[in-house]
Amino acid sequence: MSSLPDMTNASSPALRLLILGGTADANRLAAAVAREPLIDAVLSYAGRTENPRPPPIASRIGGFGGVTGLVNYLREHSIDRVVDATHPFAAQMSAHAVEACALAGVPLLALERAPWERQGGDRWIDVDDIDAAVASLAGAPRRVFLGIGRQNLAVFAAQPQHAYLVRLVDPPRETLPLPNVEIVVARGPFDRAGDLALLKRFGADLVVAKNAGGDAAVAKIEAARDLGLPVVMIRRPFVPERPVVDSVDQVMRWLAHDAAPTERGV
Repeated sequence: MSSLPDMTNASSPALRLLILGGTADANRLAAAVAREPLIDAVLSYAGRTENPRPPPIASRIGGFGGVTGLVNYLREHSIDRVVDATHPFAAQMSAHAVEACALAGVPLLALERAPWERQGGDRWIDVDDIDAAVASLAGAPRRVFLGIGRQNLAVFAAQPQHAYLVRLVDPPRETLPLPNVEIVVARGPFDRAGDLALLKRFGADLVVAKNAGGDAAVAKIEAARDLGLPVVMIRRPFVPERPVVDSVDQVMRWLAHDAAPTERGV
């Protein structure tokens, strides 16, 4: 059954949608809107992954040139709605989307997975940002799994005494800035048993992770819980207030109607 029951007139103009992506959530949304002939959507992502899976809708790669560039894009392409389905730590892009949509008069909705919550057996060390995570590693050498992606690895060179395990989507083109590092190239989603085996093989003492939420990357948190390992958990950065939902179904209902979606908060 179509998720757009009120858009049955074949002569109706298509709704022009911009999806700010780069996440599994954005890919699921792209698949959903691809089935709707009255939505003309484009998926935009930063291009940090070298060989992303091609989406089932039109796509673009790269930034917009700040708030002004995004405003110009919205106007030039007659965008009717924007869905921000970027990573919860892509705070700058999300902030730009809030400002640009307000300036252009385009409704914005964020598709944001709920953060992970501490469970029994978790040994989390909550920190506010990457710098605080680095500072928390001061002390004797340990074996550390950096489950944070590629972008923030360099700052951990300030703690060179540790042996690091890094998992990347693409093979690095340059030598990583860590003196003692093992690299695993793999694309998620990952499973609990696999990450448990990975941490055991490496002999990990500690995991560093961003609180990304969702299912695609939670395996390392579950594996750390199983092994009783501490996790340095980096809190999500601040993003200006905007309407937020946590499922593709909720986004589709928003696209089908003019009514404002129910807000989960930020």
